[in-house]
Amino acid sequence: MADKPVLHRDDPDAAPLVGNIKVTRADWLNVAMDVLITDGVEQVKVLALAERMGVSRSSFYWYFKSRQDLLDALLASWEKTNTIGMIGQAEAPAETIAAAVLNVFRCTANPQLFNTALDFAVRDWARRSGHVRNILDMSDARRIDALTAMFRRYDYAERDAETRAKVLYYMQLGYDMAGLNEPYDQRLSMTGAYLEVFTGQAASPEELAEFADYAREFWRP
Repeated sequence: MADKPVLHRDDPDAAPLVGNIKVTRADWLNVAMDVLITDGVEQVKVLALAERMGVSRSSFYWYFKSRQDLLDALLASWEKTNTIGMIGQAEAPAETIAAAVLNVFRCTANPQLFNTALDFAVRDWARRSGHVRNILDMSDARRIDALTAMFRRYDYAERDAETRAKVLYYMQLGYDMAGLNEPYDQRLSMTGAYLEVFTGQAASPEELAEFADYAREFWRP
């Protein structure tokens, strides 16, 4: 995450907290997610999170039964954002396969649809946990299944649809994981060429322009 999460009490748009509550469950979860992304799962510790938010450790147990309960909530949040987000984009209606893939490309632009940094953090976590590895494998399979079904909707044969889905998925993950120091406009200028590789078809100028406008809403230089 580029920005640290704003606590509920510091958000002028949030409803006032009542009673002795100083932070919410969402605050615990968002700060824990920030630590997971920046420092790894080993540093997601209750006392450290409490100190970071300026609250007592005991308030953690108003919302979570244990540290493991918090870790499970982080995984659930990741699945809701990234897996459900990508599947939703793959299933979104589109007139052409190029437009359908552009819907998926929106995941690379909009962190509300797909949090790339969080995905990397979970993959790193999976190297240390067989349980998380199993969840990640199932999540990857669901994403690829959704992308394969997307290609099948536009009359690609089963093997062709699966192959194109995997090429699209692994390329998108690898592209971001490589951490290329590439201006976003340069990446955007390649969109049409990438689409032809993924689909074998050219996108219309209108489709490319619509995606460019969408992407620039979220891109911050």
